[in-house]
Amino acid sequence: MSEAKTPLRRVVMASMIGTTIEWYDFFLYGAAAALVFNRLFFPEFDPLTGTLLAFATYALGFVARPIGGIVFGHYGDRIGRKRLLMISLILMGVATVLIGLLPTYNQIGIWAPLALIALRLVQGFAVGGEWGGAVLMAAEHGDAARRGFWASWPQAGVPAGNLLAAGVLALMAGIQPEADFVAWGWRVPFLLSAFLVVVGFYIRNRVDESPMFERALDEAEAPPKLPAMDVVRERPGALLLGAGLRIGENISYYILTVFSLTYLVDVAAETRSLALNALLVGAAVQFFAIPAFALLSDRIGRRPVYAFGGLALAAWAFVMFPLLGSGNNAAILLALVVGLVLHGAMYGPQAAFITELFPTRIRYSGVSLAYQLTAIVGGSLAPIVALWLYREYDSALPVAIYVGVTCAISGASALLARETRGIELSEIR
Repeated sequence: MSEAKTPLRRVVMASMIGTTIEWYDFFLYGAAAALVFNRLFFPEFDPLTGTLLAFATYALGFVARPIGGIVFGHYGDRIGRKRLLMISLILMGVATVLIGLLPTYNQIGIWAPLALIALRLVQGFAVGGEWGGAVLMAAEHGDAARRGFWASWPQAGVPAGNLLAAGVLALMAGIQPEADFVAWGWRVPFLLSAFLVVVGFYIRNRVDESPMFERALDEAEAPPKLPAMDVVRERPGALLLGAGLRIGENISYYILTVFSLTYLVDVAAETRSLALNALLVGAAVQFFAIPAFALLSDRIGRRPVYAFGGLALAAWAFVMFPLLGSGNNAAILLALVVGLVLHGAMYGPQAAFITELFPTRIRYSGVSLAYQLTAIVGGSLAPIVALWLYREYDSALPVAIYVGVTCAISGASALLARETRGIELSEIR
């Protein structure tokens, strides 16, 4: 058995940077789907229908995420967290760079959207294995008293990735005429991923394996043969609770970060630059809100912080859309910033909350399943459902109801859960 040699701060930094890069790649696709993919890969349809089809390819990434979670969780519980994280980073980077090199529909016809779909599936598979490993590296290296705070930094990598993606896209859209941005400017952020992945690989390679995993492996007679099946058999309640915690958090996030772009540009007739810049500010504020709420959960508990986020965001949904459609720049900014801060009240404690539901020997599989399964009916469909609701009723009110109900479910799930703040991970059996 080897003890941890890597300082905790380096472990946390490596987890966050890797997560930032992977989610930069994943969100880049979502932003491009909302802004340009409708014209480049589905040009024979009207703008909203083309966007709906672009969102459908976007959703496929979420369908692949549970598969990635199962595969990466299986091997992560058998051979370790670190190696699987390195593989997920490389897979994501290769897929993202290839998207940046894809010919369009006008160049190769139907093969363009088919290739886009294939690469999106690879992205989803890779990111499906990323979250569990990154969170566990931070949580299993850290201590019980501050686990919420340390485990939240990979979570903060999500808005950091969104911030980076929206920032690069906003820069390209701001310095280029629209025709140039659509013709080639959108490709630059995808190609930039190659450099980011090299940096992330170097940093992650300098981190030791989780000492808690190594101890569990030494104490066990053999690694679990089918850890995902063990999770389903031994922890069905934890999976159900994880789904409840995730559903509103997941749906609201993709309404805030993906559907809002389409709503602002195609419905409210705002500029792409305004939409991207508002999202940029919101993501920057959320980056700091996530660890702040996680730290609060270490002091007063996971349940009250998470429930506050879910229930407050359920109410805010009914305020947010009138603000987005107001035509006032400050109101639009307020809508996204407050929404993302309230989302951070759920997302900050979430990593520790879900980690504390599973024992070490099946924890990678457990947290991956709990986190990723909801993505199929949550984040994958959220922009599509929201766009369909708006088209069907010509109103944002049904979208607000959709967000409000699901966030209320997450808030109620937190109130019904057992408090796990301060529990020792080694004592979970």
